[in-house]
Formats: sequence, C-alpha cells, structure tokens
Amino acid sequence: MPDQIQRFLFDQTNVRGEIVTLEQAYHEVLERHAYPQAVNTLLGELLAAVGLLTDTVKLDGTLSIEVRGQGALSLLMAESNPGGELRAIARVAEGAALPDGEAAFRELVGNGQIVITLDPRDGNRYQGIVALDHEDLAGCLEAYFSQSEQLPTRMWLAADGKRAGGLLLQRLPSEAQNQDVDAWERSVHLASTIKREEILGLEQREVLYRLYHEETVRVFEPKALRFGCTCSREGMANALLSLGADELRDILAEQGAIDTQCHFCHTEYHYTAAEVETLLEDPTAPPPTIH
Repeated sequence: MPDQIQRFLFDQTNVRGEIVTLEQAYHEVLERHAYPQAVNTLLGELLAAVGLLTDTVKLDGTLSIEVRGQGALSLLMAESNPGGELRAIARVAEGAALPDGEAAFRELVGNGQIVITLDPRDGNRYQGIVALDHEDLAGCLEAYFSQSEQLPTRMWLAADGKRAGGLLLQRLPSEAQNQDVDAWERSVHLASTIKREEILGLEQREVLYRLYHEETVRVFEPKALRFGCTCSREGMANALLSLGADELRDILAEQGAIDTQCHFCHTEYHYTAAEVETLLEDPTAPPPTIH
C-alpha cells in the first residue's frame, strides 16, 4: 500500500476531506528507535495527523506537532514539509516506566498541551497551543482547529505498529457554493462508521467508496509521502551554539571534541575543538566541511 495522501471534496458543498496512509515511512521512523508498542501506536497516529494537517493548512514550509505531556511519555513530536517528508520522535520522562502493551493516549501523556508550529519559508513563524482536554489525539487536534482556525474539523486516526492512517473532514467557511445544507452533518455521520481496520487495511479509494458511494465525491491526484530528515551539519552547529560558549568549552576540556546525533534519524556529527572555536568566533560563518 503506497504512502500517500488523497484529497477529496463533495461537489456543490463546502465540505472537503483528506485520507492518508503510511507504511514505509512509518516503518522507517520505528526502526530507528526501540519504543514500546503503545508508543509506536501513538507515533503512527501523530505521523498520520501531521501529514493531514500539512495539506490542510496549505503551508509552504515546515509544520510540526508536539504533544508535551506530564505523564510517562513527556514528548511526542512529528514534522512534515511540502515535499511530503515526514519524521517523528518520542521521549520518555526520566525514570518513568511505560507499559509494554496497549495504553490509552491520556494514560501515557497525562496532562499537558499540544503545540502546533507553522514555520513558512517566507513570513513569520506561528504557534498554536491547545490543552490536552480530550481522551485521544484526534479530539485534541479537532479542538485546535475549533479554537485557532474556527473551522469545524473532524479527524479519525489509527495505527498498529505496521501501518498508520487517518481521515479528515473540514467544513469551509464559504457558503456561496454550498447547495446542500445537510452535507456536513451527513459526511461526518458516515465517516463515524469507519473502523480502525478499514483505515489501516483498505485502499484509499475503497474507503471513500465504502463511506460515500451515494455521494458525489471529487477525488484529486494523490500526493506521495515518505520518511525524510531535514537535519544538517549547519543546523546541528546552531543547536550547539545555543548551549553557550562556557558549556561548549567545558565539553571540549573533558572530551577533546563534540559528538552529537540527530534524534530523528540518528545521523552522527563530529566537531573538533578547532571547529567549535571557529563557530564561537563567527556564528554566522558556514560550518566547516569534512572531506
């Protein structure tokens, strides 16, 4: 089953939707980490969600979703860009024990908040924050759209450690083209009959036919998705600089060099003492290239 997102809309209404399916990208995220199954499931749902949201907000830039919890699972983060690249990580609170089997979303993350960051290539960075007031990730993200975007939005997310997927419906504000006043309620009602195994096991067009074979649905060309990490030597150097000169020199005094690793893809970066000093002297200079 291909990794892709499929856009669709209901003709002569103001209701649009998207359906996303992930397998290989999901696998590549999980194979870089050794998370328990409960975390793998949540990461899959978050990957599906970030794919859906990137196309929904039509962002020419990077979109990230961070779930910052006060429970055993302190952080879930997924990120996407217009090229269809996705990446994700999870972080367990220090000293916390996670269940080996399935566990509910709120059981793992506890109280906290979701931070959605829109970082366009041109323009100002924007962050929206919503509290973890719902029992699942989909409900929390629906609340974000209700509060921050004022757009009625419904989401259904699923993952099982092998595949991840999601369905999104949204009612647009314009009523000019809407000739069916019951379209939103009817489309949501039908989508609410979708089963987890159908999201994960059926082809996208099969899902749409299963739900909406009596509706007039316009389906667009699907967009391919894949795992991709945007880490770079320059970006990692900037992260090191944020530690401050004193801390960097303390590390150099102890270790003689600085080795660091991307949390998303595990690419390793090595900086000699001379390279770190060059960065400290001129932070705007390009990082030294290793030949």
